[in-house]
Amino acid sequence: MAFSGTTRVPKAPTLPQGETVAVYGTYLEAQKAVDHLADHQFPVQLVTIVGTDLRMVERVTGRLSYPRAALGGFLSGAWFGLFVGLLLSLFSSPGSNSLLPAAILIGGAFGLILSVVTYSFSGGKRDFTSSSQIVAATYSVLCRSEKANAARQLLAQVGGVTSVWGAAVPTPPAQPAPPAPPAEPHD
Repeated sequence: MAFSGTTRVPKAPTLPQGETVAVYGTYLEAQKAVDHLADHQFPVQLVTIVGTDLRMVERVTGRLSYPRAALGGFLSGAWFGLFVGLLLSLFSSPGSNSLLPAAILIGGAFGLILSVVTYSFSGGKRDFTSSSQIVAATYSVLCRSEKANAARQLLAQVGGVTSVWGAAVPTPPAQPAPPAPPAEPHD
Protein backbone atom coordinates (compact mmCIF):
# COMPACT_ATOMS: atom_id res chain seq x y z
CA MET A 1 0.00 0.00 0.00
CA ALA A 2 1.44 3.34 -0.99
CA PHE A 3 1.18 6.16 1.50
CA SER A 4 3.12 8.72 -0.51
CA GLY A 5 1.79 10.45 -3.57
CA THR A 6 4.12 8.57 -5.91
CA THR A 7 3.46 5.00 -6.92
CA ARG A 8 5.61 3.00 -9.25
CA VAL A 9 3.16 0.28 -10.19
CA PRO A 10 2.98 0.13 -13.99
CA LYS A 11 -0.44 0.43 -15.62
CA ALA A 12 0.24 -2.40 -18.07
CA PRO A 13 1.59 -5.78 -16.95
CA THR A 14 5.40 -5.66 -17.18
CA LEU A 15 8.23 -7.74 -15.80
CA PRO A 16 10.01 -6.27 -12.78
CA GLN A 17 13.32 -4.51 -13.31
CA GLY A 18 16.45 -4.89 -11.21
CA GLU A 19 19.00 -7.36 -9.94
CA THR A 20 18.22 -10.28 -7.68
CA VAL A 21 19.83 -9.42 -4.35
CA ALA A 22 18.37 -12.23 -2.21
CA VAL A 23 16.26 -15.38 -2.56
CA TYR A 24 14.02 -16.86 0.14
CA GLY A 25 11.92 -19.97 0.51
CA THR A 26 8.87 -18.23 2.01
CA TYR A 27 7.12 -14.93 1.51
CA LEU A 28 7.49 -14.11 5.21
CA GLU A 29 11.29 -14.35 4.90
CA ALA A 30 11.26 -12.02 1.88
CA GLN A 31 8.95 -9.63 3.71
CA LYS A 32 11.26 -9.70 6.73
CA ALA A 33 14.22 -8.88 4.45
CA VAL A 34 12.46 -5.85 2.93
CA ASP A 35 11.41 -4.76 6.42
CA HIS A 36 15.08 -5.01 7.45
CA LEU A 37 15.99 -2.72 4.55
CA ALA A 38 13.29 -0.24 5.58
CA ASP A 39 14.52 -0.28 9.19
CA HIS A 40 17.96 0.77 7.92
CA GLN A 41 16.60 3.74 5.91
CA PHE A 42 17.11 1.97 2.56
CA PRO A 43 14.98 3.40 -0.30
CA VAL A 44 12.58 0.45 -0.43
CA GLN A 45 10.68 1.93 -3.38
CA LEU A 46 13.55 0.50 -5.45
CA VAL A 47 12.78 -3.05 -4.22
CA THR A 48 10.38 -5.66 -5.60
CA ILE A 49 9.44 -9.10 -4.23
CA VAL A 50 8.90 -11.62 -7.04
CA GLY A 51 7.41 -15.08 -6.48
CA THR A 52 8.54 -17.72 -8.96
CA ASP A 53 7.30 -21.21 -9.82
CA LEU A 54 3.71 -20.39 -8.86
CA ARG A 55 1.33 -23.13 -7.79
CA MET A 56 -2.33 -23.13 -6.92
CA VAL A 57 -2.72 -24.97 -3.62
CA GLU A 58 -6.14 -26.15 -2.51
CA ARG A 59 -6.27 -27.26 1.11
CA VAL A 60 -9.24 -29.47 1.96
CA THR A 61 -10.85 -28.19 5.15
CA GLY A 62 -13.62 -30.70 5.69
CA ARG A 63 -16.40 -32.91 4.40
CA LEU A 64 -19.50 -31.24 2.96
CA SER A 65 -22.94 -32.59 3.88
CA TYR A 66 -26.51 -31.27 3.82
CA PRO A 67 -26.36 -30.01 7.44
CA ARG A 68 -23.04 -28.28 6.86
CA ALA A 69 -24.27 -26.74 3.59
CA ALA A 70 -27.44 -25.57 5.35
CA LEU A 71 -25.52 -24.04 8.26
CA GLY A 72 -23.08 -22.27 5.95
CA GLY A 73 -25.93 -20.96 3.81
CA PHE A 74 -27.85 -19.75 6.84
CA LEU A 75 -24.83 -17.93 8.26
CA SER A 76 -23.91 -16.21 4.99
CA GLY A 77 -27.56 -15.27 4.41
CA ALA A 78 -27.81 -13.92 7.95
CA TRP A 79 -24.76 -11.69 7.34
CA PHE A 80 -26.39 -10.37 4.19
CA GLY A 81 -29.66 -9.87 6.10
CA LEU A 82 -27.80 -7.97 8.82
CA PHE A 83 -26.29 -5.68 6.19
CA VAL A 84 -29.66 -5.05 4.50
CA GLY A 85 -31.36 -4.60 7.87
CA LEU A 86 -28.80 -2.01 8.95
CA LEU A 87 -29.24 -0.12 5.68
CA LEU A 88 -33.04 -0.18 6.00
CA SER A 89 -32.90 0.88 9.65
CA LEU A 90 -31.00 4.01 8.64
CA PHE A 91 -34.02 5.13 6.61
CA SER A 92 -36.82 3.92 8.91
CA SER A 93 -38.43 5.70 11.82
CA PRO A 94 -36.39 5.77 15.06
CA GLY A 95 -38.93 3.71 17.06
CA SER A 96 -39.01 0.60 14.84
CA ASN A 97 -36.36 -1.83 16.13
CA SER A 98 -38.07 -5.01 14.87
CA LEU A 99 -36.73 -4.56 11.33
CA LEU A 100 -33.18 -5.78 12.05
CA PRO A 101 -33.98 -9.23 13.55
CA ALA A 102 -36.53 -9.89 10.80
CA ALA A 103 -33.97 -9.01 8.10
CA ILE A 104 -31.41 -11.35 9.67
CA LEU A 105 -33.90 -14.26 9.85
CA ILE A 106 -35.21 -13.72 6.32
CA GLY A 107 -31.68 -13.44 4.93
CA GLY A 108 -30.65 -16.58 6.81
CA ALA A 109 -33.66 -18.51 5.53
CA PHE A 110 -33.01 -17.52 1.91
CA GLY A 111 -29.31 -18.38 2.30
CA LEU A 112 -30.15 -21.77 3.80
CA ILE A 113 -32.61 -22.66 1.03
CA LEU A 114 -30.31 -21.47 -1.75
CA SER A 115 -27.34 -23.36 -0.30
CA VAL A 116 -29.23 -26.64 0.14
CA VAL A 117 -30.72 -26.45 -3.36
CA THR A 118 -27.30 -25.67 -4.89
CA TYR A 119 -25.70 -28.56 -2.96
CA SER A 120 -28.40 -30.98 -4.08
CA PHE A 121 -27.74 -30.12 -7.74
CA SER A 122 -24.02 -30.91 -7.36
CA GLY A 123 -24.83 -34.62 -7.38
CA GLY A 124 -22.11 -35.50 -4.87
CA LYS A 125 -19.32 -34.41 -7.24
CA ARG A 126 -17.71 -32.12 -4.70
CA ASP A 127 -18.48 -33.29 -1.18
CA PHE A 128 -15.75 -31.31 0.53
CA THR A 129 -14.91 -27.75 1.47
CA SER A 130 -11.55 -26.20 0.70
CA SER A 131 -9.51 -23.04 0.67
CA SER A 132 -7.33 -22.08 -2.31
CA GLN A 133 -4.29 -19.84 -2.60
CA ILE A 134 -1.46 -19.16 -5.01
CA VAL A 135 1.95 -20.05 -3.52
CA ALA A 136 5.42 -19.54 -4.98
CA ALA A 137 8.30 -21.99 -4.56
CA THR A 138 10.80 -19.16 -4.07
CA TYR A 139 10.63 -15.42 -3.47
CA SER A 140 13.33 -13.21 -4.94
CA VAL A 141 14.04 -9.71 -3.69
CA LEU A 142 14.99 -7.51 -6.64
CA CYS A 143 16.56 -4.08 -6.40
CA ARG A 144 17.42 -1.52 -9.04
CA SER A 145 21.05 -1.79 -10.16
CA GLU A 146 22.25 1.49 -8.68
CA LYS A 147 21.47 0.32 -5.11
CA ALA A 148 21.75 -3.48 -5.48
CA ASN A 149 25.14 -3.78 -3.76
CA ALA A 150 23.98 -1.66 -0.82
CA ALA A 151 20.92 -3.90 -0.49
CA ARG A 152 23.11 -7.02 -0.55
CA GLN A 153 25.32 -5.61 2.21
CA LEU A 154 22.32 -4.84 4.42
CA LEU A 155 20.67 -8.18 3.72
CA ALA A 156 23.84 -10.12 4.51
CA GLN A 157 22.72 -9.81 8.15
CA VAL A 158 19.46 -11.71 7.52
CA GLY A 159 20.70 -14.22 4.90
CA GLY A 160 19.51 -15.25 1.46
CA VAL A 161 21.87 -12.86 -0.33
CA THR A 162 22.96 -13.62 -3.90
CA SER A 163 26.10 -12.49 -5.67
CA VAL A 164 26.22 -10.00 -8.51
CA TRP A 165 25.78 -12.83 -11.05
CA GLY A 166 22.73 -14.32 -9.34
CA ALA A 167 24.41 -17.33 -7.73
CA ALA A 168 23.66 -17.89 -4.09
CA VAL A 169 26.33 -16.71 -1.69
CA PRO A 170 27.09 -19.65 0.56
CA THR A 171 26.37 -19.21 4.22
CA PRO A 172 28.57 -21.16 6.60
CA PRO A 173 26.78 -24.17 8.07
CA ALA A 174 26.17 -24.21 11.78
CA GLN A 175 28.89 -26.09 13.60
CA PRO A 176 27.52 -29.15 15.42
CA ALA A 177 28.25 -29.47 19.08
CA PRO A 178 31.09 -31.92 19.84
CA PRO A 179 29.84 -35.29 21.07
CA ALA A 180 29.84 -35.79 24.82
CA PRO A 181 32.51 -38.15 26.13
CA PRO A 182 31.18 -41.60 27.09
CA ALA A 183 30.35 -42.02 30.72
CA GLU A 184 32.74 -44.24 32.64
CA PRO A 185 31.20 -47.05 34.70
CA HIS A 186 31.44 -46.66 38.46
CA ASP A 187 32.54 -49.59 40.66
